[in-house]
Amino acid sequence: MTDDATRTIAFVLYPGLTPLDMIGPLQVLASLATADPRYAVTVVAERVEPVISDLPVRLTPEKAFDQVPDPYIVVVPGGTLGTVRAMVDPVLRAYLVAAAPTAHKVASVCSGALILTAAGLLDGRNATTHWAFAEQLNRLGAQYQRQRWVEDGKFLCSAGVSAGIDMALHLAAELTSEQLARSAQLMIECAARLVAGPSSGCCSITSAPPSTPVPWRVSELSPFCPMAIPRRLIPATASRVLPRHPVGARNLAHHC
Repeated sequence: MTDDATRTIAFVLYPGLTPLDMIGPLQVLASLATADPRYAVTVVAERVEPVISDLPVRLTPEKAFDQVPDPYIVVVPGGTLGTVRAMVDPVLRAYLVAAAPTAHKVASVCSGALILTAAGLLDGRNATTHWAFAEQLNRLGAQYQRQRWVEDGKFLCSAGVSAGIDMALHLAAELTSEQLARSAQLMIECAARLVAGPSSGCCSITSAPPSTPVPWRVSELSPFCPMAIPRRLIPATASRVLPRHPVGARNLAHHC
């Protein structure tokens, strides 16, 4: 890639993903073009047509996979049942496997890390995901780290939902400047925590999780748990990567 070539950041869209996993980081990284016109953000999928999400809203990609074969950065959002199905989607997996070798960064948000791992891209690497999927991430061959985001070589993974915005701010600072990342943070009024950087007066987004646990009761958390997926709805080819019982009120505390 020449210095003046377009650097495409491709967000991968698939049926059943969580919109905020994509929209949050997308909003941050779309600001890169204001500092460096070489950057262009797009959303890709198998076909250019409306795609269902895990909310009552459909999302339409800008381009098909074959229109963006060599993204500079590829970002895989997460979801719940849709992510489980995407793990065994041969077209999606083939796209990621083909794009990863030449990509500058391969990133994931929340359970999107499971898709990267199912494609064999995180074998033996440090990674993170939503806490409810930590066990599955390890079982698939990655090494789960309890961090807001984790970087291992070209692979960059964030934990659940809002952590994807933290990761995107970190990536914006790395690709352009700390000033741009701070400007993006200000515009979206994001309260990501900052820590002292390598030089005096410089700060960067911290990857550390909150210092104290959120004081919620397990009974309050269980209705929102992303792993509360009925076993009968899980594709047979993906069943081996999921726990025998969904995380619910009885065993949720084990994953916190």
